[in-house]
Amino acid sequence: MGKILTGKPVVPGSAEGAALVSKEPLSFWGGISPQTGEVIDRRHDLSGSIVTGKIFVLPTGRGSSTSSATLMESIRTGVAPAAIINLSIDPILALGSIVADELYHQTIPIVVLPEEDFLSIRKDDYLIIKPDGKVLVNEQRDK
Repeated sequence: MGKILTGKPVVPGSAEGAALVSKEPLSFWGGISPQTGEVIDRRHDLSGSIVTGKIFVLPTGRGSSTSSATLMESIRTGVAPAAIINLSIDPILALGSIVADELYHQTIPIVVLPEEDFLSIRKDDYLIIKPDGKVLVNEQRDK
């Protein structure tokens, strides 16, 4: 059975997908390819992973304000995560999602969770994001 986590919707919306989880911040500028959705920062723990269609769970973005443009471009090209879950509000990532909504009528939800809830999410848990910030978690079972 799953659990329900209550977060703060920074960019409200609905999404669902498998969790891609990192304990490390990541700059989307130079960290994610907006053409392929691959984590291209070779020093990051998810290097080589694909964020496309996943619920990307990471503490926060890192660095460059150009991360907004990179997230926007990944939304435009269809390789963005389905949603992002952070530990704290990242205004740069929020801006990228909000501007993509204005320009392309496409957005991805961004939710902030309390630390205990954030840390409870495991790779490949199936997550459903609700517009009010609730996150439904269905843990993946070993096959």
